[in-house]
Amino acid sequence: MSTPPVYTLAEGCPYADATTARRFSDGFPVKGLMLLQDTQLLETLAHFSRERIPEHIVHANAVGAWGEFEVTHDISHLTCAKFLTGIGTKSKTLSRISTVGPGAGSSDTVRDVRGWALKIFTDEGNQDFVFNDIPVFFIRDPIKFPSLNRSHKRHPATNITDSTMFWDFHAQNQESIHAVMLLFGDRGIPKSARHVNGYSGHTYKLTKSDGSSHYVKFHFKSNQGNATLTDADANRLAGEDPDNTKADLYNAIEAANFPSWTLLAAFSPSTMVPGLAPSADPSTAPSPHVCLPDAARYRLGANYQQLPCNRPVAPVYAPYQRDGFATVNGNYAGDPNYVRSALKPLSYRPSPPRHADAAVSSADARHDIWDSDEVTDEDIVQARMLFRDDVLGKREGQQERLISNVVSHLGKAKPVVWQAAFDMFSRVSPELGEAIRTAVVG
Repeated sequence: MSTPPVYTLAEGCPYADATTARRFSDGFPVKGLMLLQDTQLLETLAHFSRERIPEHIVHANAVGAWGEFEVTHDISHLTCAKFLTGIGTKSKTLSRISTVGPGAGSSDTVRDVRGWALKIFTDEGNQDFVFNDIPVFFIRDPIKFPSLNRSHKRHPATNITDSTMFWDFHAQNQESIHAVMLLFGDRGIPKSARHVNGYSGHTYKLTKSDGSSHYVKFHFKSNQGNATLTDADANRLAGEDPDNTKADLYNAIEAANFPSWTLLAAFSPSTMVPGLAPSADPSTAPSPHVCLPDAARYRLGANYQQLPCNRPVAPVYAPYQRDGFATVNGNYAGDPNYVRSALKPLSYRPSPPRHADAAVSSADARHDIWDSDEVTDEDIVQARMLFRDDVLGKREGQQERLISNVVSHLGKAKPVVWQAAFDMFSRVSPELGEAIRTAVVG
């Protein structure tokens, strides 16, 4: 038998008993006062008050599992993404299937849309997909997304689920009728997470290195079947076994009865639909992707990508995102934390070329403009006027003091940055740049 681990506090101090407390007592049966030097007690209580992060405003009641994505049909004629090409290619995945409106601890069998988030870990960066268990959504305009979810939650005054709120929203926003009918039909309550189909709420775009592209809708079909519950069965399970979906998936995995899904995809060349935005399909709504990382930052902090469940397989070098809570990646040590440093040059991957046959709308053309902050002579005009014609040029000694002050400060910097500074001042005035260079270099 292996040796049992030694119990310690969080900083490694061993304790004889995890239930002991240090007290002040005069020996009477009443145990007496607690003492502030009781490190174990204070650490235990302080951690207990902080061991729950805020629940997600939506998708708070969920079940998730690790898995793998395997390519069974090569589609390299449509995309250069390695994780989608090459029969037999496998990638690690993390899935989360949840209700949307109810909070943590609610029954797994409520009548509600099931959201499905899938993260595929690849050498090209993590790929995130969002699905629902019905093929359409309630809204088209993302500005309504918060209101939609509030109407499915609890009344702000009573904190009770409220049918009036639900129907008031949907009756006044009637683009939701298709999704409402699906929700209240047979597929409104899945039997378990293993029996959920996933339909992409977005139209995705696959590209190749030559610039050609295709729009695609992804559907995950459960190989266990799309089984559902009746209202009567759902209500019974809500009382008898409210966590039945979580237990079902856990037990299936424990028994090596691993669930699986088949990914189906419908493609259309982007040349067939010029100007179509990636979420322009009127049968779906653009579930706002921006909400998801923002919620993660609020709940987990700015470094949520460093957690094992979010950490990319691909190498990460993002030195302009550092510090803050839960920084566990070494924080880039002494590497520059500002852009365009000469101390540590970076390489960049160029944007893929546009395919010669692709139809380009005026909107697409505007979206392809990447504006770089390059300095032109216009940026130097006012500095040149300041040195030659304005305050510094007209007041005795000011040019000399400017040079002296710059030399004093620049001379303390590493020589690797000197020449760029000399060149910068030379753009203002060749004489200024040369005076500074001569004084610094000697």
